[in-house]
Amino acid sequence: MSGLTEAYAVCSEIARREAKNFYYSFRVLPEHKRNAMCAVYAFMRRADDIADDESQTVEQRRETMAAWLAEWRLARAGAPTDNPVFIAVADVQQRFKIPDQLLEELVQGTSMDLEPVSAEPRDGHAVQLADGTMGYRSFEDLYRYCYLVASVVGLVCIRIFGYSDPAAELLAEKTGIAFQLTNILRDIKEDAERGRIYLPQQLLEEFGITSAEIRALAGGAPLRTNDRAMIDALSVQAWEYYAAADKLLPLIDRDSRPALWVLVRIYSELLHKIEHAHGDVFSKRARVSTPGKLWILAQGAAKSVLRR
Repeated sequence: MSGLTEAYAVCSEIARREAKNFYYSFRVLPEHKRNAMCAVYAFMRRADDIADDESQTVEQRRETMAAWLAEWRLARAGAPTDNPVFIAVADVQQRFKIPDQLLEELVQGTSMDLEPVSAEPRDGHAVQLADGTMGYRSFEDLYRYCYLVASVVGLVCIRIFGYSDPAAELLAEKTGIAFQLTNILRDIKEDAERGRIYLPQQLLEEFGITSAEIRALAGGAPLRTNDRAMIDALSVQAWEYYAAADKLLPLIDRDSRPALWVLVRIYSELLHKIEHAHGDVFSKRARVSTPGKLWILAQGAAKSVLRR
C-alpha cells in the first residue's frame, strides 16, 4: 500500500507542477478522485513530453514513444514495474473501470504529430501543404485529431467523475472538442512558428486566407478583416460544442460537478478573451490570470461544499 501511496504522491506533484488549468479543477474533487485524475494526467503528460521533445529528432521521438508504450503495456499485463505513474494508473484503471482502449487512444492522440505526413489526404490525418506546413484539410479531419487529443481525455475523466446515463459519453466527447478548439485558437501563433496550422484548410479557403498568410501573421503582419472573421467563425463552432458541457454537468456524480464546472469556466473564459481581443491571438497570447483562476476555483470550492 505504501508503494501505491508513494506512486500517487509522485503523480500529484507532476500535476501540481505541470497541469495549469486542469489542476485547478482537481482541487475541488474528493481525494480519491483527485488522486486518480492526477495519475491520468501524469500518464498523459509523459506521452506529451515525449512527443514534444524537440531536442530529439522525430524518428528518435517515435522510438522513445514506442519503448515507453511497450513498457506500459508490459506493466499493464502484470509485469513488475517501479514506474510510479504506471503503478498509479493501473490502480485507477481497476478502481474506475477505465478500459485499455481509452488509454491507448490517448497515447495515439499525443503521437499524431509524430506520424509521417504526406501530401495525399487521408481521413483524419494531417497532410503536408504546398509550402511544407502541416495542416488538416477539413473540419472532419480536425475533429478526429481533437477527439484523440481531448475527447478521449474527457471520456476517461467522466469514468472517474462517475455517471450512469450513457448520454454522458457523447456529451463528454463534444466538451473535449470545445476545449481543443479553444486551445487551437489560442495557440495559432506558436503552432505556426513550429510549422503546424491546425485551422482547417477549407475554413482558410472560405475566407481567402493561405497558410503562408497565417505564418506571416505569426511573424507580425497586421490582422485583416477576413482574418478576424475566420477566427470568429471557429469561435462560433467552439461555443456550439461548449453547449454540451451544460448538458453533461447534471449527468455526472454530484461530488464531481464542481470540478467539471471549474474546468469549463476556465476554458470558456479563454475563448471569451480571444473574442474580446477581436481574434488577435498573435500580438498577445490569451490566458486566464492566476487570480482569475483562483476566483473560479473559490466559486467551485463553494459549490463543492454545498454538494456535501
